[in-house]
Amino acid sequence: MDQFFKNKDLKKNTYNNIQVLREEETLLLIMDMQEKLICNINENQLLIFNINKLIDTFILFNVPIAITEQNPLKLGKTIEPILEKKGYPKFEKMEFSCSKNESFINYVNKYKFKNIIVCGIESHICVLQTSIDLLKKGFNILIPRDAIGSRNEIDNETAFLRLILSGAVPCTTESVICELCKTSNRKEFKEFSKILKNSFSN
Repeated sequence: MDQFFKNKDLKKNTYNNIQVLREEETLLLIMDMQEKLICNINENQLLIFNINKLIDTFILFNVPIAITEQNPLKLGKTIEPILEKKGYPKFEKMEFSCSKNESFINYVNKYKFKNIIVCGIESHICVLQTSIDLLKKGFNILIPRDAIGSRNEIDNETAFLRLILSGAVPCTTESVICELCKTSNRKEFKEFSKILKNSFSN
C-alpha cells in the first residue's frame, strides 16, 4: 500500500482533515458487532480485543460511545464482550449507512461531535458507506486499521484504501488511545497504562 502514499492528491485529501482529538468533540462509533456477523469475520477475536481496548479507554476518559445494529431481528444483538460495558446509545438500522438514521444524525449534531472514530464490521459495507456519508457531512473520520474487519481480507484491505482516498484519516487502536491520553501526568494514567500494556493472545 506504500505506493499510494506517494500520490499528492491522497496526501491532500487525507492530511487536510486532521484535527487534534479533543475528548468533548470525539465519538467512538462501533458498527454492527452482532452475533450472526462476527463469527465469519477474519481474525474476529483480535478485532474484538482491539475494540474493547478502545471502549475501555473511552470509558476511562469519559468520551462518548455509540453502537449500531444492522437488522437485529435477523442478525442478532451486539455480542456480549461489547455490550457488557453498558451505558452508551444504540441505533438500529436497515440501511447499510447509519447516516440514514435520523436519530443517529440528531445525536451527533446535538453533541456537536467533530471527530468520529469508526470501527466494527463489515469494512467494505456498513463501515465504508457510513464513513463516506459522514465525510460528506463534514465530520472528521478516523479509521483504526486494526479495529475494522470483513469476512474476506481483500474486501477489508480495499475498503481501507478507499476510505483513505475518500478523506478518512488512517490510524491504529494504540495511536488513538494514546492521542486521547496525551500525557503521563493525567490522573487516569496508571489505569490507562494497564489498558495500553494489555496484549492479545489466542
